[in-house]
Amino acid sequence: MKTELLIITALESELKRDALPTGVNIVYSGIGKINAALSTMQAIAELQPKRIVNFGTAGKVNLQVEGLLEIARVIQRDMQTEPLAPRGRTPFCPKPYEYHASSGIYVCGTGDSFVTGLDPWLHEQKVDVVDMELFAIAAVAHEHNIPWRSFKYITDDANENAGNEWQKKVNHGQALFLEQLNKLVQH
Repeated sequence: MKTELLIITALESELKRDALPTGVNIVYSGIGKINAALSTMQAIAELQPKRIVNFGTAGKVNLQVEGLLEIARVIQRDMQTEPLAPRGRTPFCPKPYEYHASSGIYVCGTGDSFVTGLDPWLHEQKVDVVDMELFAIAAVAHEHNIPWRSFKYITDDANENAGNEWQKKVNHGQALFLEQLNKLVQH
């Protein structure tokens, strides 16, 4: 089965399947990079999408951002193997250490941890938001030469209150994303 557009979201609480336009496929990956990579690979094999769109929630590192953001670049924030490689880079690996979307202006740092405090490295890398899936989704899309885009809804300030704030706002971005999705479907 081939599909034009595939949505990949970690949890149904972020984006309800029944809210999507007819004919748009969604895959719920689960939380984290391994779940996201495996789900993306399986979805590509089964659905053969021409485009992938990731939607999810994120904590903000850049205190100036709010609402729904389109991500232009994603890096891996939890690959820490110094002195074998600089932070964010997998040692002895020829694959890219960052991935670029087909549009967007913001930078996302992906890692398998919930950010609850200041991390100067994120500011040095000009990271705007943090999530737990996008790097894996982008890496798999890149391997299959499938263009991807990502929209992240800011739920928290990536501080000590992040967990509680995320739980309160996990579903607040759906309406904003659906507006963007309608534009994507029409083009």
